[in-house]
Amino acid sequence: MNSQPIICFGQQPCGFFPKRFLVAKINTARRLQQELGGKIVFFYHDSDADYRETITIFHDRLTNAEVRLNFTQENKLQKKFSPLYLKRIPAGWKEEILKQLPRFVSQPVIDLFASIDKNTVADFCLEMYQKIGLLQEIEIVRSSDKTFRKTATDITAEYFADIPYQGETVRAKIENNKASLHEGGGKFTYFPLPVKIEKQQINPGKDERFAWMNSVIHSTHYIAGNSEYEYIKREQFPEVKFIKREQIDEPSFAYILNS
Repeated sequence: MNSQPIICFGQQPCGFFPKRFLVAKINTARRLQQELGGKIVFFYHDSDADYRETITIFHDRLTNAEVRLNFTQENKLQKKFSPLYLKRIPAGWKEEILKQLPRFVSQPVIDLFASIDKNTVADFCLEMYQKIGLLQEIEIVRSSDKTFRKTATDITAEYFADIPYQGETVRAKIENNKASLHEGGGKFTYFPLPVKIEKQQINPGKDERFAWMNSVIHSTHYIAGNSEYEYIKREQFPEVKFIKREQIDEPSFAYILNS
C-alpha cells in the first residue's frame, strides 16, 4: 500500500518545444496534487523510435501559417529505427533551427533554446522541458534507464529490444528468436539476433507498457491522454484511478512560454 498518492503521467519526447497536450497532462497532475497531496512522477518514454513523435508545430507570427519542424539524424537507419534516447543530433541542426525561430517565438525563448547543449533527441527535449519550468518538483523516470528495466516486471507478450544492427542500435521487435524492423505498410526486415538479449535491453509494446511502467512506479493515479485512456485496459488495474487529461486548445502545437 502506498502511504501517499503517486500521481503519474507518461509521454514520449514530443518536440523540441513540448506539445500542448503534455502541458495539459502536467496541469492536470498538479491540480490533482493540490487536492490530494503526494508526489508527481513523469514517465519519460524515450525508448520509442518514432521520429514523428518529435515533430514540432508552430504558427508563423506574421502569417499564422502552420509550420512543422523536426530534428534531423546522422543517417536513415538511425532516423527510422534507433530509440529516441539514442537518436544523435548532427552538427549544424541547432544553428539551422535558430535561424527560423524568430518567425515563431520571442528573443528570450530563442535564447533559452540556444542554451540547450545536448547531443540526443530525448536529452535535448527533456532539458528544454525542464528549462521552460514545466517539470519543477516532478520526479522523472526514463524508460531507457537500465536500472528501471532490470527492476520492472517481465514482459509476457510481444516485446522490443535495443540491439545492434549495421553499426547502430535499433529498437527491434523480437519474435521466434528473430528480430524485425517495420519498414512501413506490410514490409518488414528480418534478421537473426546478433546477441543474447538481456533484460535491460527490453521494452514492451503498447499493450503492456502501463503494467511494465507501474510495476516500478506504483502509481495510485494516472493522467492519461485522450487515446491512451481508451487503449489502456483499465479494468486490469483496479488499484489505480485513471483520469483524462484536461482539454487544451491546439493540443498538437508547440507550447511557447511567454512568447
